[in-house]
Amino acid sequence: MKTLKFLTVTALASLVFISCGDDDDITGNDLRVNLYATSNLSGDITAYQIEDDGDVEVRTLRTIQENTDAEGLYVDSGDDEITVVSRSNKNLNTFDSLDRTDNGDALELEAGSPTILGSPRDLAVSSNIYVVSDNMDVDGDDTTVDNRLWVFTRNDNTYTLRNVITTDFAVWGIEFVGDNLYAVVDKTNEVALFSNFSSNFIMTGPAAPTKRVAIEGITRTHGIGFDGGTMVLTDIGEASGDVSPNFNTDGGFHIINDFQAKFSAVENGGTLAVAGNQVRVAGSNTFLGNPVSVDYDADGNTVYIAERANSGGRILAFTNVSTGGNIAPNLNNILSGASSVVFSED
Repeated sequence: MKTLKFLTVTALASLVFISCGDDDDITGNDLRVNLYATSNLSGDITAYQIEDDGDVEVRTLRTIQENTDAEGLYVDSGDDEITVVSRSNKNLNTFDSLDRTDNGDALELEAGSPTILGSPRDLAVSSNIYVVSDNMDVDGDDTTVDNRLWVFTRNDNTYTLRNVITTDFAVWGIEFVGDNLYAVVDKTNEVALFSNFSSNFIMTGPAAPTKRVAIEGITRTHGIGFDGGTMVLTDIGEASGDVSPNFNTDGGFHIINDFQAKFSAVENGGTLAVAGNQVRVAGSNTFLGNPVSVDYDADGNTVYIAERANSGGRILAFTNVSTGGNIAPNLNNILSGASSVVFSED
């Protein structure tokens, strides 16, 4: 197992992981954070175990042979499980023995959903409800915008499709806050809210969100992560080099404290202003181009990013983000095809 270094604030100038050798001993007892990431180029899960002293141990965990493209993660540390959305196999898979699986070994498959997804992008979980955002065009007409939210329920090791919601906007990142589902409105700077999701959105077919709000300062949002009252939204800027030669460096993310109150105070169709409401991190020091996925640790005030464009993929972490600006990441690890990231505290 490779042992790396999570940089402290005083070591920011280094800007990279430092390889310290191999270590096959996975104790798991003194770990501060477990971080998990997927790739569009592999079905493997990369697990980063960040210890209190700053050392980072990295494991590669195999899933199933058919999974060659993954995007969307959920971790249940209490049951030692991880659920992965397979873009190649077009379904959900839940694996057991997450902490007990050694580097290079295969996780134990515990449950799988029907193979029915189109182009899945993210996964949000509330209780036994598993929602997958899917940005495949529904009606085959490129002039209309319609994507899907697949809603599954899980009972023990069985996934059942409850309903399929057709949205009138393009989807990407999704996040539950209680029973409210927030969804990125892709290709815009907007966020949509589906209030009381489990009871209000139970039918298959078209459904309008409860509310849509634009986030000032964002060009095109993708990733969404919430913890401790704070929402973090990523900004991918321009999606490709066909549009802008700076597509791999024009990304950023916005931190919105007291998010629910601020979002509620904006009328449907309105805009949440930057001034007094948001903090932006962006610039040449950040390595942000297309940050496609984000998770946030409120206790550690740390933002974790899956960056897709810069150098073909990176996993980044930013601490002490409260003031925003052109700050360098404390953790910066190349992961080709990085597509999603999620953290879990021990």
